[in-house]
Amino acid sequence: MMADHPSTLDSTALLTTEIPLLPAPIVNGEGGQQVILVQVNPGEAFTIRREDGQFQCITGPAQVPMMSPNGSVPPIYVPPGYAQQVIEDNGVRRVVVVPQPPDFHTGSHAVIHRPPPPIPGFIPLPAMMPPPPRHIYSPGAGDVTSQYTPQYHPAQIYGDLDTLSTHGRSNLRDERSNKIHERLQKKLKDRHVVQKDKLNSPPFSPKKSSSPINESNGLVKVQNPGLNTGQSKNKHKGKSGSQVEAETQEKDEETKALEAFLSTVSMPVASDIQARCVTLTWSPPSSLISEENDGKCTPDLYNYEILLSSNGKDGKYKVTYSGEKINVTMDDLRPATDYHARVQAESNCVKGNPSEAVSFTTQSCEPETPNPPQITKRTKNSLTLQWKASCDNGSKIHSYLLEWDEGKGNEEFCQCYYGLQKQFRLTKLSPAIGYTFRLAAKNDMGMSGFSEEVLFYTSGSAPTMPASPTLNKSGVSWLSVQWTKPSGTPSDEGISYILEMEDETSGYGFKPKYDGEDLTFTVKNLRRSTKYKFRVIAYNSEGKSSPSEGVEFMTCPDRPGAPSKPSVKGKVHAHSFRIIWEPPKDNGGATITKHVVEMSEESDGNKWDVVYSGAAREHLCDHLSPGSSYRLRVYCISDGGQSLVSDSLCVATPAVLPGPCQPPRLQGRPRAREVQLRWVPPQLDGGSPVTCYSLEMSSDPYEHREVYQGSELECTVASLLPGKVYNFRLRAANKAGFGPFSEKCETTTAPGPPDQCKTPQVTCRSATCALIRWEAPNNNGAEITEYRVEWGGMDGCMHICYCGPGFSYEVKGLSPAIVYYCRVQAVNVAGSGHFSDVVASLTPASVPAAVTSLWGLKDDEVNSSSYCPSTCLAIQWEKPSDHGSEITAYSVDYGDKLPITVYKTTRYILDNLQPDTTYRIRVQALNNLGAGPFSHSVKLKTKPLPPDPPRLECAVYSHQNLKLKWGDGASRPLPTDSIQYHLQMEDRNGRFVSLYRGPCHTYKVQRLNESTSYKFCIQACNEAGEGPFSPEYVFTTPKSLPAALKAPRIDRINEHTCEVTWESLLPMKGDPIIYILQLMVGKDSDFKQLYKGPCTSFRYSALQLNCEYRFRVCAIRQCQDAAGHQDLIGPYSATVLFISQRSEPQTSTNKDTVEATRTTRTLSDEQCAAVILVLFAIFSIMIAFIIQYFVIK
Repeated sequence: MMADHPSTLDSTALLTTEIPLLPAPIVNGEGGQQVILVQVNPGEAFTIRREDGQFQCITGPAQVPMMSPNGSVPPIYVPPGYAQQVIEDNGVRRVVVVPQPPDFHTGSHAVIHRPPPPIPGFIPLPAMMPPPPRHIYSPGAGDVTSQYTPQYHPAQIYGDLDTLSTHGRSNLRDERSNKIHERLQKKLKDRHVVQKDKLNSPPFSPKKSSSPINESNGLVKVQNPGLNTGQSKNKHKGKSGSQVEAETQEKDEETKALEAFLSTVSMPVASDIQARCVTLTWSPPSSLISEENDGKCTPDLYNYEILLSSNGKDGKYKVTYSGEKINVTMDDLRPATDYHARVQAESNCVKGNPSEAVSFTTQSCEPETPNPPQITKRTKNSLTLQWKASCDNGSKIHSYLLEWDEGKGNEEFCQCYYGLQKQFRLTKLSPAIGYTFRLAAKNDMGMSGFSEEVLFYTSGSAPTMPASPTLNKSGVSWLSVQWTKPSGTPSDEGISYILEMEDETSGYGFKPKYDGEDLTFTVKNLRRSTKYKFRVIAYNSEGKSSPSEGVEFMTCPDRPGAPSKPSVKGKVHAHSFRIIWEPPKDNGGATITKHVVEMSEESDGNKWDVVYSGAAREHLCDHLSPGSSYRLRVYCISDGGQSLVSDSLCVATPAVLPGPCQPPRLQGRPRAREVQLRWVPPQLDGGSPVTCYSLEMSSDPYEHREVYQGSELECTVASLLPGKVYNFRLRAANKAGFGPFSEKCETTTAPGPPDQCKTPQVTCRSATCALIRWEAPNNNGAEITEYRVEWGGMDGCMHICYCGPGFSYEVKGLSPAIVYYCRVQAVNVAGSGHFSDVVASLTPASVPAAVTSLWGLKDDEVNSSSYCPSTCLAIQWEKPSDHGSEITAYSVDYGDKLPITVYKTTRYILDNLQPDTTYRIRVQALNNLGAGPFSHSVKLKTKPLPPDPPRLECAVYSHQNLKLKWGDGASRPLPTDSIQYHLQMEDRNGRFVSLYRGPCHTYKVQRLNESTSYKFCIQACNEAGEGPFSPEYVFTTPKSLPAALKAPRIDRINEHTCEVTWESLLPMKGDPIIYILQLMVGKDSDFKQLYKGPCTSFRYSALQLNCEYRFRVCAIRQCQDAAGHQDLIGPYSATVLFISQRSEPQTSTNKDTVEATRTTRTLSDEQCAAVILVLFAIFSIMIAFIIQYFVIK
């Protein structure tokens, strides 16, 4: 029991002992008395019997120190269902009580895991306590060594409801257990039928997850992991990680509920702990009673796995058991070792989380069998042995037992040493006698088995003469020599050997080369192919033996060096050459027996063939190909091996003349003037590539002419005569020269086309007709069937105008004064001959051609000042062809009038025409030979006359504006109006400036001065042009009215008198300003004038009490001009309401109530436009700001 256990036992545990409490603290040591600590958990009681026979009850949590007289564990009585275990922490032993595993329930449901509340402990009567057992915990006497684990992890075991009642346990549940119980019951009930269908396709088992562990004060606290299925992971063998992850996400709620249920398996309990085995017991997961079978229980089958770790609680766990049992004995454990064990339950291929780990320590036992002793020193009369300590298996080794057979060899052993030392020296032994030994170790647990038997000999006399050494293996610079022990030498006697070697060339005799205990040695740094003598001397502590007989060994010869580079002897022929070479300077210490010559026909030298092998140093290389390159190298062979190859020699055989070629053959059909020949290379190129071919031609047997020389395999021979026999022969050439000619190839050319015609003769019969004549050329063996005549106005762009057998042709439809080109071609059955030379012919001149393009000019294209679109028409045309005679004039025909002659110009203005009249116009060209034909007719129409100016009137006027009106049309223009108006006004300099140009009939002149005269004139325009300006019109602006005043101010003087004041205005351009004050009393509908004059105040003294008075004021401008005196009355101010009331002393003021009723003011057009413009500007700025802030940013 440990004080940090998370939950108490189900009932109070009774512990009894006869060991008294310590009166005072006693230091634990190596003596007979030791301190034993008994731990009492919370909710438990520990009862002891004191020396006076009284019982003392100690309730937990507590640690009760007790004294053990002999160091053994005190006998403790525990109630049924519990067992005691002993652990050691820093040399102090602790006695803990853990629950025993409950019996396996055969009912249909497993035990519900729920911790009952602790109940207080009780003190039983003396009659209830049985006598203490008389066994001790440790199987042997002695201390409990430090191999015991200093930490203990108890498990939580809770029995069934019925079982709990038999031990007086409470059947209450805590709130968390009730929730888990209800959730598992519901989920397992829902999947009761589904589980049977899923037996063939079970879900994946969850991965194991370790429980969280806290460690404090050397004690391990096991925290309850709960049903944490969210942290568990699926693990399925045979599937990849991606499939497992995908199936883990698809795991249904039923599988999670089953995992949580299987995770409730209890922690195993370790009992019957031995040195190499332990019994583990656990309880199955709790199962629920199904409501469908009326309380009848059917057992569920589970599979359990025991996970064991010997590397600590967080170490790697291995599966050591798998089966359906809940009580398993684990064998093959290591003594005095800390183990941690867990249980994992599995059902329907679904695994729960592993249980909490239980820790236990196996008991100590006898040591392991030690290794046999080894000898460290040997003499004639003594042997010194030494051995190593074996594994003590948890109990310290306190002695070793060494036995021997006293040299009798009868396998009967007796003790020669017993103690704690690890070496021993035996004396007074006989020389050269063998003794057999064996060793065993002993600790508090017992004696180990004996080691293997070993035989050791004592030293004797000096060794006898050994046998001569033998050769193991030889090399060029080394010899490996081996020897054997002298006869009659014990196998375990330490004998050393001296190997001596003699080099006859040095003259120093035998020299030692090796001194040691090995029976073989390799002598290095020797000369090749040299004889050396060897002998061996054996010695021990008693002395040396005589040298063995000398034996002679010889080193191997080395391979010879590379021969010299071969050279050519004599002249290199096309099919053979001779090479010689010198032997190597270093033969490796052996005679060279063979020379080998290798040849390679490849330039890179990858493939070599042996062409000679023998003792001679000269070889004839024959049966070679001309013009080929060969590489040769030489190596030699001796008893020492094969040498390296020499440098390679490259030899090229000279080339010879190539062999005869096959006769050239005709390629295709022969033509009239050329044939195409083709040939193949000769079969023998002479060892050099063919670089050139020579083709000769002859038309008779005695004359040959070379017609081609080059590297191509075909040739076209031209400039031949049609229908003639030609002979051709061919020869090839390489760098050695030309080879023999081939046999002749006879070829006949085909008929050819006619020869080129002579230049034809052209005779112009008129300006539009010409006659062509030609002669027949040589027909080249075939009759001419037709002639082709080409005619055209440009050289190189002619067309066939005649095709036939005649010798003349007349061409008609020509143009005058034009150069024409002509050529003739003859044709026969062989083809067409070449065209004749081109002949040029000029036709005679004629009258001009007709004008092809005539059009009228627009008004803006005419620059003449006298041009009037109403009485004039401007025309233009393109100059026609003059047909060889210069054009002198043009004749313009229009209407019924006589034609007009125009000299050498292509533009003309027809004047003195009728307005708004259509004319048909045509033009013809004239030269010295006559008049050409007229052009096509063009219809042109004159424009109407410009309109007269309209009458100008002033429709509306003010002191700053004049609205002018003209014409009888509407104020707004119509789409059909074609008349535009141009309004002008005289400026200060006396010049008229443009005010308006457009189709409207009204215009408002603004920003004028008051009482000022202005001059205006107007002009009407249409498509015919601008009309005359109207006479000047004078309009005068009136004087301006005074501005509106603000509402007057009324101040009451007394009950019947008040004073009215208003603002003053400055004189307007020297004109004085006077004011009119009007009054309306009560409910009268008319205002009456009170005052008229230049003052800005007036005192009214006819007030009546409780009466309403309304006042208003206006300004009057008094004008003096030539017309006389004139008063200009401005607008009235806003009306002010005044109510006269009796003054009261309580009030703080004597003023009456004044209400100003302002009249509405109408805005002018300029003010309305300004207001609209300001509002639009503000709205635009706001939109721009919103776009900048919300859209752009």
